[in-house]
Amino acid sequence: MIFLSRKLAFVAMSLALLVGLPAHAAMPEKPTLKVTTIDGKTFDLAAERGKWVIVNYWATWCVPCIKEMPDISKFVATHKNVAAIGLAYDDSALADIRAFVAKHPVVYPIAQVTMDKPVKDFDEPRGLPTTWLIDPQGKVAKPFVGPVTSSMLAAAIGGK
Repeated sequence: MIFLSRKLAFVAMSLALLVGLPAHAAMPEKPTLKVTTIDGKTFDLAAERGKWVIVNYWATWCVPCIKEMPDISKFVATHKNVAAIGLAYDDSALADIRAFVAKHPVVYPIAQVTMDKPVKDFDEPRGLPTTWLIDPQGKVAKPFVGPVTSSMLAAAIGGK
């Protein structure tokens, strides 16, 4: 049932885009993000200044999301100037998300974001996965809708 309601929400957002209706307010150039991770720690985007930061929306039921997670994790592990936060855009129970991450471990923190409590400064995803690359000054460098790869991230960072 939750999966169906989420699909309907994505369809509604997509239709709003097609007919030219704004789906949300404009995202700020320098977004803020302060969330509690699934292990109870705080992730604060402002504390990551000086690094590139990958902000990745995903869900446990999203096959392309699951496929890209190891690539993002490896990229973060092999680039000291890169951090990441995974935002589980998922209404599942927190215990289920923890169990999912235990089966699909990553080197970066994970926080849960639900449709009823969206992150203030980030646009709600129009599809999953959705990723924003934040530059070392805290500005949005590049948005990605759909799966990202190490080569896509390297190209986006390498040209900056």
